[in-house]
Amino acid sequence: MSDTHLPKRAKQLPAPLLAELPHVDVVFHAGDWVDTATLDLLESRSARLVGVYGNNDGPELRARLPEVAYAELGGLRFAVVHETGAAQGREARCAARYPDADVLVFGHSHIPWDTTAPGGLRLLNPGSPTDRRRQPHCTYMTATVSDGRLTDVTLHRLPPRTVQRRSHG
Repeated sequence: MSDTHLPKRAKQLPAPLLAELPHVDVVFHAGDWVDTATLDLLESRSARLVGVYGNNDGPELRARLPEVAYAELGGLRFAVVHETGAAQGREARCAARYPDADVLVFGHSHIPWDTTAPGGLRLLNPGSPTDRRRQPHCTYMTATVSDGRLTDVTLHRLPPRTVQRRSHG
């Protein structure tokens, strides 16, 4: 997941996303948490959390999270970062910037992305589960790592009613 922006964009993470947590080995968060409560929640409910800070994250989150995180899972090398720059040229730019990664998880745009750069780097942006911006749905991704391969990459679309917006009373 990425770009949760809590509690600015929603009151809490959507129930379908929270229901996935007990069934996964690793949760990735590609930044823009905005509040430390979401970090605390994911740390307490996840077997393993790999997260980074984003451009909207303040000093408390930056003190607890790196700008870039790395993890090896099932023979694959993952890198996580919030921002990758413009969509044009992203694959080549990221392949050059993260030459030792097999998969790059990123956020910032709130736009789901799944491409493979020349040379094989897989780039994944899960969108946002709480702030769809110009997208038709709020989203997150799941994937399976098996025998050194990334399989079953699925973009999950959240029904609008699962995202609880803050009231502007």
